[in-house]
Amino acid sequence: MISARVARGAAGVAGLLIAGELAGITGLIDPDLLPRMSTVLSGAVSLATDGDFLLDVQGTLLVWGLGLLIAVLIAVPLGVLLGSMPRTERAVRPLIEFMRPVPSVVLIPLVTLLIPSDHGVKVTVIVFAASWPILINTMYGLKDVDPVAKDTLRSFGFGDLSILGRVSLPSAAPFMLTGVRLATSIALVVALSAELLAGGSDGIGAYMIRAGAGSRTDLVLAATIWTGVLGLLANSLLLSVQRRAFRWHTVKSGGGS
Repeated sequence: MISARVARGAAGVAGLLIAGELAGITGLIDPDLLPRMSTVLSGAVSLATDGDFLLDVQGTLLVWGLGLLIAVLIAVPLGVLLGSMPRTERAVRPLIEFMRPVPSVVLIPLVTLLIPSDHGVKVTVIVFAASWPILINTMYGLKDVDPVAKDTLRSFGFGDLSILGRVSLPSAAPFMLTGVRLATSIALVVALSAELLAGGSDGIGAYMIRAGAGSRTDLVLAATIWTGVLGLLANSLLLSVQRRAFRWHTVKSGGGS
């Protein structure tokens, strides 16, 4: 059965599309500036079987997934380390708070100078942007561990590593997955931004540039729709995994950027 939340979301999207279509039909919006919604949706359907566009989607998925994987491999161990060492965490916290708000897209010119590969540029900025929510949520999860549980194991003679594996990591796991879920959406946005700003031969952003150069605004918007669909599918998949794996836990987010 479709949930009320999904139904409301679908109704909102449908209302927006209908309003856009009516604006085009009545002439409130110049179709040369903004195509009618029916034209955009028709273009989105055609892109589903467009071989060139599918190759560009594959390129975006590649840098998106690789950047997210590297971010997880870096941020989770670092978050566990800092979350387990409060004094060290307090010492590096000012540096984290200084670097975390820096928009990853402003680093693209610098990274382009340092890394000649366009894929390397994209992956690098994705890693920078996606690491922060994973790191912060992992640290937050380690801080949220029940001290009574740790003290109980310690009273039975368990060492710090045993407590970390038996109590701290299982307790912090929902927070870690929340960080990964937040980072997934951020990574997609940054991947598309890097493709638009740094250029390259493939990716959804590269497709948008080519379509825009050909004055095909309808295809630019159609590609945008598919980008949103990818983000929605990824978030829904991770949210489903999170709910099934951690039904015992009310997930709280430690924040991200």
